[in-house]
Amino acid sequence: MAGTIVAGVDFGTLSVRVTLLDSERGRLGTASAEYPLHRKREDPDFATQSHSDQMTALVEATRKVLEETGVDDQQVAAIALDTTGSSVVMVGHDMQPLGEYYLWCDHRAKSEAQEITALAHAEGLEAIEWCGGVYSHEWGFAKLLHWFRHNPEQRAAFATAFEHCDMVAATLAGITEPKQVIRSVCAMGHKWLWNPRWGGLPPQEFFTKLDPVFEGIRAKFDGAYQTSDHIAGKLAPAWADKMGLRAGIPIPVGAFDAHWDAIGAGCREGDVVNVVGTSTCIIAMERRTTLVPGVCGVVPGSVHPEFTGVEAGLSATGDIFEAIARRAGTRVRELAAGLEQYRAGQTGLLRLSWDNGDRTVLVNAELGGVTLGWHLVHTAQDELFAAIEGTAFHTRIILERMAEHGVPVERVINAGGIPQNNVVLNQVYADVLGKPVLVPDGIPTSLGSGIFALVAAGAFPTIEAAQDKLCLAFRTYTPQPGAQTIYNRLFALYRKLYFGLGTRSAEPVALGEVLPELRKIAAEQRG
Repeated sequence: MAGTIVAGVDFGTLSVRVTLLDSERGRLGTASAEYPLHRKREDPDFATQSHSDQMTALVEATRKVLEETGVDDQQVAAIALDTTGSSVVMVGHDMQPLGEYYLWCDHRAKSEAQEITALAHAEGLEAIEWCGGVYSHEWGFAKLLHWFRHNPEQRAAFATAFEHCDMVAATLAGITEPKQVIRSVCAMGHKWLWNPRWGGLPPQEFFTKLDPVFEGIRAKFDGAYQTSDHIAGKLAPAWADKMGLRAGIPIPVGAFDAHWDAIGAGCREGDVVNVVGTSTCIIAMERRTTLVPGVCGVVPGSVHPEFTGVEAGLSATGDIFEAIARRAGTRVRELAAGLEQYRAGQTGLLRLSWDNGDRTVLVNAELGGVTLGWHLVHTAQDELFAAIEGTAFHTRIILERMAEHGVPVERVINAGGIPQNNVVLNQVYADVLGKPVLVPDGIPTSLGSGIFALVAAGAFPTIEAAQDKLCLAFRTYTPQPGAQTIYNRLFALYRKLYFGLGTRSAEPVALGEVLPELRKIAAEQRG
């Protein structure tokens, strides 16, 4: 039986995926299109992307999925989209970009983030406690301040800045006046110090003290802020014609990809969802509101409109695996062949996953990847396995911090692209975390955006009703007692290194036991 058909859109770091979803039959098909990521070898912190390239890719992927599925364009009843974040574009008064997006992985704003953190604490700004006590170099106001300082010739043309999810929704709706754009509570709450508790954004006095170039900046963000059960606009005729869709269909307020991936993975209160891709976003939601030091924000309504969302994560996961394979002159898939034969701790390596800095809980962009225990016969495959273990250890650091502060951690779900294709990673995570790890039995990417589109189209009365009908069954990875015991020993070493090496003001710690213990564990496992 045919139901309501909608389009769910997921903008990733390198491509956009468009899924057609039927309220009765589920996923009908998915198509993707790529766009370039602009980096500079001379500046590893630089990462930008073109709004025009992304919109061209969206058109291509939408037309492709319509053609491949044979769905009539008049049947699509809504379109919803999620994006990376904080990915920020500055715009002029005509809504035209004044340059490229500062992508989420652009880390040029390190000093600006430190200034925001220091001033927020000095001023007793409540907002800083709601984003874990440290403002990140990956977030909106740090990137905007960096742009102001490095583009003085464009300041006069500046009208405002938008998160990627809000900019795409506004573009599709044909909005040409910045103050008419409805901003996402998810994006603004997690990355821009916004919360209705203190009247939205921090007071203008705070921004002026931060830097006089920010005089008047708060007013440039005036407008509506809404959760994703509200409508951002309706598809404009010009974009409907380009995409092959019907004009006038609703576009709900967008959100970040990991938050909607969590919904698509079946997240309920008590669940923690690890959205494992190029980086890892860790998402939880709870009825009450619990502040957690070091996380990437605690925001009512950000994941689910009726719950408080909690976000944390790793700045690199799949990117680390790719870098190891690239240095070895191969691909991750080839390098991973045979990893299922590895035993916990057998490599004698312990790897800290700071290759792209630390997002949670240290929030420190100045850190770098560390691997201890090398000897002359180690291989790139050994390092890959140690990197998988290291990202699992880092995830345990984060989950323990969340649990310590009252966030319920009852089920662990591994979502995102990597868990679908990496049995070893899922088993290692179960062994390290000491909990069953659930993995959607199929591809959950863009399912979350499809769920919000279906609710916007009136096909389901609630998000839960849509999840019950459309979310995938789980494959379960159960902890292996022997491996769990080894990983508890290794985690004690990892935790000591994580805080000892990653914190400037850390008390001196004795590290002399680390290498002998790594060798001891490796010898036991080989034997």
